[in-house]
Amino acid sequence: MKLYSIETGLFKLDGGAMFGVVPKTIWQKLNQPDENNLCTWSMRCLLIEDDNRLILVDNGIGNKQSEKFFGHYYLHGDDSLDKSLAANGFNKDDITDVFLTHLHFDHCGGSIIRDGDKLIPAFKNAVYWSNMEHWNWAVYPNDREKASFLKENILPIQESGQLKFIDLVNSEDGKLSETAFTKNISIRFVSGHTEKMMLPQLQYKEKTIVFMADLLPSMAHIPLPYVMAYDMQPLKTLEEKKSFLQEALAGNYILFFEHDAQHECCTLHQTERGIRENEIFKLNEI
Repeated sequence: MKLYSIETGLFKLDGGAMFGVVPKTIWQKLNQPDENNLCTWSMRCLLIEDDNRLILVDNGIGNKQSEKFFGHYYLHGDDSLDKSLAANGFNKDDITDVFLTHLHFDHCGGSIIRDGDKLIPAFKNAVYWSNMEHWNWAVYPNDREKASFLKENILPIQESGQLKFIDLVNSEDGKLSETAFTKNISIRFVSGHTEKMMLPQLQYKEKTIVFMADLLPSMAHIPLPYVMAYDMQPLKTLEEKKSFLQEALAGNYILFFEHDAQHECCTLHQTERGIRENEIFKLNEI
């Protein structure tokens, strides 16, 4: 197995929304906002070369939306999905699997491109992976979350015939079990941020790496109260974070961050203030 960090660009989101109930006097020390209270975030994806499969986890915001739409998010930086793939010796046609942690536009917008008047898959040789419960949640969204689910990012995937669903399996206690994706990758399911978000968990060089998606969008979100205002069930997120962090500490897991513009990975340790980041490093340093 080989792993590649894929940078697709930077964007801005409101700092208050990203840090929830945490006061600005505290969070601004962690991610300095601009004059409009906007903070810079990454849209970092993960490319996994696993036997004969090339698996891309999420794919950023894409480029097919209107100028007005992108005007809300201030895309910037020199990175793009195509450039980052090329820098590692790949292109979109090489991708065999597109694993979508969830269907918010900043995670799946690169799934679909415009071809004249048509919307077609950007990865023509790939299977796109979601799960039925999250898919239905996104296609029939609640009023609070529907602005994050753009039908032009989602419906053409199914129309292409390239969509497959990962089965949800309950354990004996009625909770969702981790599901095997490949021999080296399992899937964790969490629902505080959005229904049945999927977190890939990798076994790599005798270490466990977890792609955090929006359970922990950045290293600054490790403290328990740091829960985004975007989350549908913040108390559920709190419960999921607490359980995961205890497990990750005990197992010496490596956390891979999708939205942290400064930090790619970290391990954890116990402090007087609770579980916090320990060693901080890049994926290619593992």
